[in-house]
Order: sequence, then structure tokens, then C-alpha cells
Amino acid sequence: MSGHAGHGISRRALLGGTAGAGLMATFPLAAGGLAAARSGDRDRLRIHAREDWNARPPRQPAQLLDHAPDRIIIHHTATPNTKDFSLEQAYRLSRIIQRFHMEEWGWDDIGEQLTISRGGHVMEGRNRTLSAIRAGRHVLGAQLRGHNHHTIGIENEGTYSNAPVPAQLWSSLVDTCAWLCDVYDLDPSQAIRAHRDFGDTDCPGDALYDRLPELRSEVARRLRGTNEHIIWPIPRPVTKSLSAQRLVPPQTRPES
Repeated sequence: MSGHAGHGISRRALLGGTAGAGLMATFPLAAGGLAAARSGDRDRLRIHAREDWNARPPRQPAQLLDHAPDRIIIHHTATPNTKDFSLEQAYRLSRIIQRFHMEEWGWDDIGEQLTISRGGHVMEGRNRTLSAIRAGRHVLGAQLRGHNHHTIGIENEGTYSNAPVPAQLWSSLVDTCAWLCDVYDLDPSQAIRAHRDFGDTDCPGDALYDRLPELRSEVARRLRGTNEHIIWPIPRPVTKSLSAQRLVPPQTRPES
């Protein structure tokens, strides 16, 4: 786990919508182009905003950096592998992590920028994350000590030391990484990394870590095959550049 730091709306409504609204990405998940993407909710990546999961206010607004992240960091929460795949459980997970980060570690807010539940529900994490992505910029999280200034973190619910990753979570993880790589113009073969690549931790667990080459390949294939048809939840910016004790590995405790 890191430990640092849906709304069905049209593209037109999103571009002129309120900053607090959740986001929805629509893009082909297989051959068939845009028509397939519009065939049903199963083909849509939904990003649930902080208001949806009833996040508490941060102690202070997160710092918005004037550059894009260059790495996407994969974490697991190291919490029980629940069989509850509901949206309610996803919201509850975000509240639990935020409470732990703020009350136990004393941080200003939840550490990671995005959280994915075992049911595949994607939630905004640290405050200002979605507005930062909308602007092609980076909100400073607390999910990778010493590297928060250039990495965006995705927290995946569960413990993947040897347990398989649920299909719903995997699908949303691929979609989310594809979205971020497209928005920030990142090469998935270089950008997608694990927490353990930067520190002494087993996060995100051997089972998930061993699938990262597959994740990079799936994301790259998605971007190559569907780039002309992608309709993301925000305009693509012009940029080049609950074992509570396990919620935060000791070596990642500081916010910076």
C-alpha cells in the first residue's frame, strides 16, 4: 500500500461542468471503435469524486505542481481480500484510508491520488487530484517517500502476496493507467512502476507485481489500438513533459 499521499455525464457536460463532479471516461475496450464504447456502462471508466465517498475536508489544500507526473505507482492496501465488491464498500475503503492517514500518521489528507476497490470502482483520493489532471498538472500526494513530486499513486484494495487480482479491479486498473498515460503523454513501458521499485517494501505484493509487464502491455495495446477514438473524462492537456497497521508501510510514513 502506499500510505502517502460516478456520474454518467456527457463530454459536453463535463467540459463545462462543476469541479466537484465525478468523471466518466468512455473508450473502446475491444474492436469496434466508438460505437462499441457507447453500447453500455460496462465500457465506461467512472471516476468517483471525493464528494461521492464523503471525504472529510483536508487540513489544508494539497500543493498543485506546475508539471505532469512521469511515473504511475502501483500499490496494494494490504487489507483483507473482501468479497464485497459493492460501491458502498469502495466508498467505505476510501474513508478508512483517509481516516488512517490523517489520524494515525497526522497527514493533511489521504495520501494516494486514486483508489481502486476490489469491485473495480475508481475513486479520487487526495484533494485536487481530478482538477490537477484536468489541467495536465500534478497534485502532490503522500504515497512514495522521496518521489511524491513526480509520481501519481494508485492504491488497489486487497493483499496480493499470492492471491489473484479480481477481474473487476484489473480491468479498472488497465483503464485507469491507459487514461493517465494518454492524458500525460506517458510511455506505459517506462511510466508504470511498483512501490517496491523505489523502496524496501513488498508492495504491491508478488501476485500483482508479477503482472506489471502484462499491465504495461495491455495499456500500450489499448493506446495503440484506440487512440483516435478515446473520449476521456477530461480534455487531454498539451503536455510533454483492514489490517490498519498495514495501511502504511513504516518506511513510507513521512509525507514528503
